[in-house]
This record gives sequence, structure tokens and C-alpha cells, in this order.
Amino acid sequence: MFKRELWRNFDFWLFGAVIFLIVFGIVMIRSAIAGNIELEDSVRRQATFAIIGLGVMLAFALLDYHYWRSLSKLFYIFTVTFLGVILVVGKTSFGAQRWLEVGLVNIQPAEIAKIVLILVLADYFAKQYNKEKNIKWILISLAIVAGIVVQILLQPNLSTSILLFVIWFSMLWISGLPPKYVIYLALVGIILGVAAFPFLEGYQQQRILSFIFPDPNARHGNSYNVEQALITIGSGGFWGQGYGHGTQVQLRFLKVRSTDFIFSAMAEEFGFIGTIMIVALLVFVIIRCLRAARISKDHYGAMIAYGFATLIFFQTIVNIGVNLRLIPVTGQTLPFVSYGGSSLLSLMLGIGLIESVLMHQKK
Repeated sequence: MFKRELWRNFDFWLFGAVIFLIVFGIVMIRSAIAGNIELEDSVRRQATFAIIGLGVMLAFALLDYHYWRSLSKLFYIFTVTFLGVILVVGKTSFGAQRWLEVGLVNIQPAEIAKIVLILVLADYFAKQYNKEKNIKWILISLAIVAGIVVQILLQPNLSTSILLFVIWFSMLWISGLPPKYVIYLALVGIILGVAAFPFLEGYQQQRILSFIFPDPNARHGNSYNVEQALITIGSGGFWGQGYGHGTQVQLRFLKVRSTDFIFSAMAEEFGFIGTIMIVALLVFVIIRCLRAARISKDHYGAMIAYGFATLIFFQTIVNIGVNLRLIPVTGQTLPFVSYGGSSLLSLMLGIGLIESVLMHQKK
């Protein structure tokens, strides 16, 4: 009877939308690799991670999310230690030391850090909910974030660091941040952003400069990739060229097409209509996460759901923004669709937590 009551609160709409996005992503990756021998194993790997992620998602949904609250500090220490190990023995790729090679699998601890940070901040803000919202309250939460972000910045991984700060600010805001502090934090953020530019890695500076001063004649690099992305999106038109028939994708003019620029590949093959449908489905997932936050019976569950909704929202708008040349290239994936095992697992784990919030409500 208890199990039946649990499944009654399970959000099958959210579950179905996520599964559809994952299956669509695998299908899209198959087309995006365009016969590239080096990437031919990507489809099998993504499907394997999806199956493992399904088990993880259901397991976390069945476990009472309150259980993780007592382990949040331990998770935090483990994550900080894990990130430290990456800086010493991590695998370097594209100029960044972000992966730990375990057998045939590359693990990216920064993906785990997103979930852990949400859990730790949810615990902190829930405990402080009825206390005074002063500068000390802000600084303690900032210190929690800094413990993880500093090590991610050293990899270097600027886009994930910005994402973690966005999650922190959104959870800070929903916890009752006084409006006067919003102005202060905005000013500090702008000043630090400008001051930090000279200290960024060369490729990070180049991404920003190529966005401000694009070179339409470039034959490689960020300017070239974004120009090809725009051409790819435009060639899709209203209805698209059809699955596996996108010229920009199949002739490999579009680079990084299974990860950063999978949105452009999708737009070419399925057109404006297909793209709008997938974006609408992502928006639907975000709305269902916010619904879980709204109906949660405690602040801890609400903060988990709200933090994860922010994560999906930010990654979605950043990935699409890069493809449309609205913001500099960042390396953020399109949730549930882009290739990436660690990213997919962390997202499915997060959905499991959302389902747990819905299934284990205290009367």
C-alpha cells in the first residue's frame, strides 16, 4: 500500500519528457557524427549511460530525499577532494584538465559538483529560512560555493563556474535575498568580471574577443564554428532537410556537432518546427521541476527542485545562445540531448531527486 502511494505521486509527465529527450538525443548524435570513425562509438556510449542513468534516476526517486540531508557535508568534502585529485592526475583535453580516466570511461567531477552544490545549498538555506537575511548569511553561502568553484576555475572551466554562481544566486534570491543586496552583488559581479579578464586562459580570452570582434573570413576557431552554426540553422528552414540529410552536418562543415552545436544540427535536419518542439519540451521539464518546488511540503525539497530547475534553464539558454551567436562560446551542453556521459548521468540523477521530492512528501 505504501509503495502504491509513493508511485501515485510520481511525475510521469516529467519522466516521459526526459526519456523522450534522451532518446531523441541518441538519435541526433547518430546523425551528427556523420560517419566519423573516431566518433562511431558515441551512440553506443550515450545509450549505455542512458540505461545506467535510468537505474540511477529510479533508485534516487525511491530513496527519501531527506536521507541525503544528513550526508550533505560528507558529499561536499568528497567533491572538493575529488576535484583536487583531478588537478593532479586528471586527463587533459582541449587545454583543460577536467576528466578522470577510469578504465574506458572518462568521469567529469564538475558534473557531480553541480548536484552536490544544490544539495548542500538546499540544506543551508532551509536551515536558515527563518533567520535574518544579512551579509553574514550571504557570505557563508558564498564560501560554500567558493570551496568548489575555485578548484573548477583552476581546471580551467569558466562556464561551469559561472553556472554554479548562477545556481547560488537563484537559490539565494528565492530564499529571501533583500533587494538592496541584489544591487551590491550585481556591482561586485561586474567589477570582478572585468578585472578577471586579464587572468583568463588565452583560449577563454579569445572566445570573448572573437564574439565581440568576429572574423567572417576565419577558417578555424570559434568565429568559424559559430558562423557555420548560423549557416546550419538557416539551411534547415521551416521544416528541415530531413534526418541524416543535413548538408552542413553530413559534409562536416559544422564542428563539435554532437555536443556544443547539436542544436544547430537539429535545426538543419528538423527545421524551425522540430527545434521549437524540442525547446518546448525542455521548457516543460523546467516547469515540472518548478511545480515540484511549489508543492513541496518543506523548504529543503523546494530548494532542491528550484536549484535543479535553474541548472536546466541556464544550460539550455546558454547552449542555444551560443548557437545563435548571442553570447560567447562556453562549452555548455544542451540538457539530455548533447553527447556526454557524465552530464547525462548527473541530469538524470537530478531528475531522480525531483521525483523523490514529489514521492516522499510528509503529510
